[in-house]
Amino acid sequence: MKLFLRLLMLLVVLVLAAGGYAAFETWHFLNTPPQSEAEETLFDVQPGQSMHKAASALEAQGIISNARYFVWLARYQKVDNKLQAGRFALNRAWKPEQVLEQLIYGKPVLSRITIREGLTWWQTGKLLEDAGYLSMANFQVLVHDPALLRHYGIPFANAEGFLMPETYLLHKPDVLNMDSARKVVGRLLDTFWAKTAKLWPEGKKPAADELKRILSLASIVEKETAIAEERPRVAGVYQNRLRINMALQADPTVIYGLGPTFNGNLRRRNLDDATNPYNTYQITGLPPGPICSPGLASIAAALKPELHDFLYFVAITDGGGHTFSKTLQEHNRAVQHYLRNRKQ
Repeated sequence: MKLFLRLLMLLVVLVLAAGGYAAFETWHFLNTPPQSEAEETLFDVQPGQSMHKAASALEAQGIISNARYFVWLARYQKVDNKLQAGRFALNRAWKPEQVLEQLIYGKPVLSRITIREGLTWWQTGKLLEDAGYLSMANFQVLVHDPALLRHYGIPFANAEGFLMPETYLLHKPDVLNMDSARKVVGRLLDTFWAKTAKLWPEGKKPAADELKRILSLASIVEKETAIAEERPRVAGVYQNRLRINMALQADPTVIYGLGPTFNGNLRRRNLDDATNPYNTYQITGLPPGPICSPGLASIAAALKPELHDFLYFVAITDGGGHTFSKTLQEHNRAVQHYLRNRKQ
């Protein structure tokens, strides 16, 4: 009896919302799945996707028969803004209410997570741990595991630089053990090689020393600018400094060497610290390895830096572009201009 009353209320609401559509058509939508035989299908919900767009996609895939009625159903149940992002296992033999319930309250087969450019290995691990894919302890072991690194063709002491920035659909394990963590890490490393394959000169993976040079430079470029068109120019600045054996003096490398405990306040004593192996104020040449996982644009810039005579750059405004200079005098003037802008 309760189920009958609930369906009757739904019918009344949907008929009113439809502006007088036949009761039979609405009742038929609520009670008749698109097909009678069970047929499982996978359906992706994008992050921030509206119920309207999801309903249109559901109708296009034959999972529901009427997108407009489905949206009205979601509004009636007050869940039209509660879609989960992820990949869901749905069935074309389900009624609309069952489909909606799975999208709102069900567990996705795969969940979506975005790993943005410029994260260190520990930032990536924290992101994955917070999202429920693995434990940080297991992640730390794996990104430093010689056997795993060897298996994925990484000739370095850890996987820094190879945890490919991308939006992933990943399975959330019920138990966070080493095996489940290994699958996630392996997915990131496989994606690195798949995505970068098109960038390597003549399609050949670089030798270890060249790979370290490329990724180390790319990681610095990634941290120095978020503006795509600036990346080859920034790479060119550091290439010029390397050519004349001039210290790179890149703040992000110093910060990386300070590790996960860095509080965001870079001090003069940090720049003067010769015990930090990543301190490019104290060493010449590139740091011992990458300082984050760069995106494809930064890797491309490191492979082909812009040819110019610039040796310096400074931000125009916080979060904006940079002014590039050929001489220290020009650079000092640009720095003073930047500082004046910050005070205004």
